[in-house]
Amino acid sequence: MDAGSYCREVESYLCRKNDGHLIRIVGPSFGLVCGWAEREIPLRVVCGAIDRTFHRYYAKGQRRRPVRIEFCEADVLESFDEWRRAVGVRADAGEESRKPRRPSLASHIERVIDRLSSWLETGDIAESLSRHGGVVIDELAGLEVAAGSARGDARGRLIERLADIEREFAAVLRETVEQGVRETLRAEAIRDLEPFRQRMPPPAYEQALVTGTERLLSDHYRLPRIAFD
Repeated sequence: MDAGSYCREVESYLCRKNDGHLIRIVGPSFGLVCGWAEREIPLRVVCGAIDRTFHRYYAKGQRRRPVRIEFCEADVLESFDEWRRAVGVRADAGEESRKPRRPSLASHIERVIDRLSSWLETGDIAESLSRHGGVVIDELAGLEVAAGSARGDARGRLIERLADIEREFAAVLRETVEQGVRETLRAEAIRDLEPFRQRMPPPAYEQALVTGTERLLSDHYRLPRIAFD
């Protein structure tokens, strides 16, 4: 996709999120979004980051003015960094210094519990997912307590367990979603990874494809991230 088409897609999504208000991406904002296109940030990642920005904005109460794309920049870069770490796409030279600081492990788990609790309260999920989510929250509560003082190998084991919990949740999701949806999400994951495929050894690409598909599956259900990427 060329930069112009990329910007139009982002503009269209931003307008929909702003309840139909026309928010043009021109001038400096056009240059900003073109930069995302040049870095090959998947459109899905950008749209998910816009959702994050709007979620925080709504949480503050009644909106006063439309959200511009510049307000979403930090979320876009953070989301792209999370996606790359998760699927195993390495950052380009010079980008390491631009990575945002991650929260503490205990703070991350606390936020996961809050988001997962809100997710379960929507009531618009299968009973099997609701049951599994309750079990996960109970375990996360214990991990949060341990994370406050965990160091070295103990901290590493906690991080590994969070990744396992996310994979286990993905397995429950796969049992719930229809085969056609799974195939569609895999095709999306292939498109997301296409710009990076030549840089990755085949085993790394195959693992990235599995991980990318699982993340899309979580997005399909609006499941909060659990792993400490």
